[in-house]
Amino acid sequence: MSIGENPANPRMRVAYLTNQYPSVSHTFIRRELTELERQVGEVARFTIRDSKFDIVDPDDQREVDKTFRVLKQPPVRWLKTLLRTGLGKLPDTIKGVRKAVQLGRGSQAGLSKHFVYLAEALVLLEEMKARGIDHVHVHFGTNPTAVAQIMHAMGGPQYSFTVHGPDELDAPRSLGLGEKITDSAFVVAITSFCAGQLRRWVGHEHWEKIKIVHCTVGDEFFEQAEPIAEDSNTFVCVGRLSPQKGQLLLVEGFAMAIDAGVDAKLVLCGDGEMREEIEALIRARGIEDRVRITGWISGEQVRQELRGARCLALPSFAEGLPMVIMEAFALERPVLTTYIAGIPELVVDDENGFLIVSGNKDAIRDGIKRVMETPLKRLREMGAAGREAVKREHYTPVETGKLIEEIKRSLGRG
Repeated sequence: MSIGENPANPRMRVAYLTNQYPSVSHTFIRRELTELERQVGEVARFTIRDSKFDIVDPDDQREVDKTFRVLKQPPVRWLKTLLRTGLGKLPDTIKGVRKAVQLGRGSQAGLSKHFVYLAEALVLLEEMKARGIDHVHVHFGTNPTAVAQIMHAMGGPQYSFTVHGPDELDAPRSLGLGEKITDSAFVVAITSFCAGQLRRWVGHEHWEKIKIVHCTVGDEFFEQAEPIAEDSNTFVCVGRLSPQKGQLLLVEGFAMAIDAGVDAKLVLCGDGEMREEIEALIRARGIEDRVRITGWISGEQVRQELRGARCLALPSFAEGLPMVIMEAFALERPVLTTYIAGIPELVVDDENGFLIVSGNKDAIRDGIKRVMETPLKRLREMGAAGREAVKREHYTPVETGKLIEEIKRSLGRG
């Protein structure tokens, strides 16, 4: 069977393009891609580069050999592509050059990087034409979408892309977000908040291109749900140890709660550039016996940590809508998190979680105290409400089906 081919859609051939794939922080892309493949047939995987982090999840490890990695191609491939596609089809290449210059002017990446994107687009164009790709879907409206946009300008397949935030929404002009939407077949926003932000950068005539398709969790989470243990006093935070996730402030607020007499523990699942600073703060506050950092762990290990938790804690400064909130809800764990971006579209205070202001250690301290003072029966009810919300709005087969219908419609096969 050809890529994306099935009896209902004999000629729909779909590809995915990302900046890094597989990656420890992008398991939701694999989940969506796998479900799309289940529904429409084989999907081609393309990535600009390898993940900067070690691949520890067995499901991600299996994806490595399935993925065409642009920057892993040998020099001879780049040379042949330049001769065959770049110079051999010069009128199309000139269109790509013009698009690269248009995007590069005024961007934070600059012209030189956009000429790199042009070279990457040439390699991808040749490979995708050889595979007969009709449509390429990109995750994140950053450099991989620029590559898809340049490739399309040279006669490549139409493209769509998913905007997650906060990165794309932090620099919409520099990233040429409006131009990317204009040239696309359609664009996916993961929340209503995100969709509203995208509408700021295009004219009203392009608003219909903006579709809401939620990120999802699958049955592997719902099937492992279990009630919060009677003696659980553990807060689990999942994510890259980075400034935007707010773990430094979480540790400070947690230490303040301990000072106030709260008996609790904290597990930080993940790794990243802030690890040394976080470890230093843990030592300075004298709470080494109450805080554990796991480093990068597999999806199954994350689920195991969440099943042992009383509550997920995620004090982010900037987000789209974090996948780990959906995962915690699917496992029937309430969430302590910040009132930012798309989070309140899923987390409802005192119904399935605890919402606090962002950037305030006192709010974190008080939130931790509030969780610990909430009766276990009520916490379990909140976790169950979270599970229902996720099953209703973020279930993989349903949301992926929405994406498939948009691809079909854009190809005239809806």
